[in-house]
Amino acid sequence: MPLQLQNTILEMIATGVPVSETVDFLCREAEKTAPDIICSVLLLDDDDRVHHLAGPSLPKAYAAAIDGVQIGPGIGSCGTAAYTGKPVLVDDIETHPYWQDFKQLALVHGMLACWSTPMQVSGEVVGTFAFYYTTRRGPSPLERELVDACVHLCAIAIERDRRIAERRRLAETDALTQLPNRARFNDVIQNQAESGRRWGLLLTDVDNLKMVNDTFGHQAGDDLISTVAERLAKRAEPGMTFRLGGDEFAIIIPCLSEQDPGTLAADLLAAAKEPCECGGHMLYPSITIGGARADEGENPASVRQNADYALYHAKERSRGRYIEYVPGLGTAIVKRFRAIHDVGEALRDDRIEAYYQPLVELSTGRLNGFEALCRMRTASGEVIAAGHFQEALKDAHVAIDLTDRMLEKIAVDCRRWMDAGLSFNRVGINLTAADFYRGGLTARIGKVFERVDVPLHKIVAEVTESVYLGQRDQIVADEIRAMRAAGLMVALDDFGTGFASLTHLLTVPVDIIKIDKCFVQRMVLDRAGGVIIKGLLDIAHGLDILVVAEGIEDVEQAARLTAMGCRSGQGYLYAKALEPDATLRLLRDGRGYITADHALLAETAVAC
Repeated sequence: MPLQLQNTILEMIATGVPVSETVDFLCREAEKTAPDIICSVLLLDDDDRVHHLAGPSLPKAYAAAIDGVQIGPGIGSCGTAAYTGKPVLVDDIETHPYWQDFKQLALVHGMLACWSTPMQVSGEVVGTFAFYYTTRRGPSPLERELVDACVHLCAIAIERDRRIAERRRLAETDALTQLPNRARFNDVIQNQAESGRRWGLLLTDVDNLKMVNDTFGHQAGDDLISTVAERLAKRAEPGMTFRLGGDEFAIIIPCLSEQDPGTLAADLLAAAKEPCECGGHMLYPSITIGGARADEGENPASVRQNADYALYHAKERSRGRYIEYVPGLGTAIVKRFRAIHDVGEALRDDRIEAYYQPLVELSTGRLNGFEALCRMRTASGEVIAAGHFQEALKDAHVAIDLTDRMLEKIAVDCRRWMDAGLSFNRVGINLTAADFYRGGLTARIGKVFERVDVPLHKIVAEVTESVYLGQRDQIVADEIRAMRAAGLMVALDDFGTGFASLTHLLTVPVDIIKIDKCFVQRMVLDRAGGVIIKGLLDIAHGLDILVVAEGIEDVEQAARLTAMGCRSGQGYLYAKALEPDATLRLLRDGRGYITADHALLAETAVAC
């Protein structure tokens, strides 16, 4: 082989020219040495079947006919050479036994002889390099030298291509599950969007992985991820299951006309929940899935975002199930993300404040205490009530950070009132489910108030019905008992709006029931509201539980509540939530009572 040609081939290999293009060029140059040569290069797959890598002059019909043929002894020149690892020369295809089953394919195109040489990489046969002749003959000495050089160069090119492919595979493969990773997912989903078909995307998380890691160790967690990965991959299209990271997986549905996302999701959910042994422990996996459908040419980023919205919604509302994206679903989630972002910034900038709504004795107007309410001050100075950023509290981290900040603010304000010699009875603090499930809630509250020397009997922990009975385990119940044992009072807030059982009060008692404002407002309009309130008052009195009516807005409501025996209440009739300085003035000037003048002051002094 001319040195210049050899250098050209080596340069093509070194500069990363595709192996098919490099070998094709080599074949064309080899064919120039004699008028009756047709060059062919075949590669072996993992099943020992041959496939064409290059053959610029090979008849297309012939190439198509032998593509995928299984190698073996007597399977033509190339099949035999690949099987035995030795060169095979057939100088007459028409009469040679190796070609009995294939000779008509070759003869019809004028190929009368074939000389095939195996190509090896690291001692392994990877394919064949062959000369077909249009005359009945074998190779000349020059052709033998040429083929030796060509086989060597092809082997170099194939080896380099395999190494590149292996590096790419490793770069695109998740080490734990051996599934394609996020980088590969990004490429495939882009290709899918350009396919011209309607397609789908499922995103799934493994439920309770952190609990498995914390309880049984990370080996069990890794085993769980691997098990789920294997089960997902078995039921999705080959190569269409990806591990995006952590416990998150993606499954691409290449064609919606052939597979329905909901049907596949149901299959995946059922397959995932089969018991498995992980780290020596028997576990019952569970996954949550969100999905989205994509029209032809739809932006893959928007499809991914829609599937994310659906998964996020499923984790919040339907854990362990499948939810498919519908228009509008993202709006609520975007609102939540925005609220989380705004509250996070307010926490960093110290713009979270505690406001205080008075509780009064209905018959006398005597101040009974306060409920501390969270307020966020915007960068422009506007004060926003918690109802406007309630969505942020569904994020456990935000809820916990807000509670910690409110505890600090309330403790400082209580200390200031005590230092001024002012009596405020008790202050209620609203707590979330996240506060309980973080663990050590009573100790954290105690630490904050002990730091400023405010006794815990000054504090009321307010718990909504959804927190009180929203979980089936004993975490909340045990913490409520711990609070009461430490000296805090516990109030069941917004009573009547959720599903708290009155009988539950016998096993997890509280000190105060706060009747939700919806019953107070209905009390004047229809008889039912009043009947319910009277019944609750009688039950609470029998259980020695105090009752506070919320949302009292007019004198008639206050009068009816008093006549029924309700002793305490709060609402706009008496005061809206007051900023700390206004609360201080009320305590100082009101001397423990809220008169009509003070109620007017409270309503006009605060714009939130």
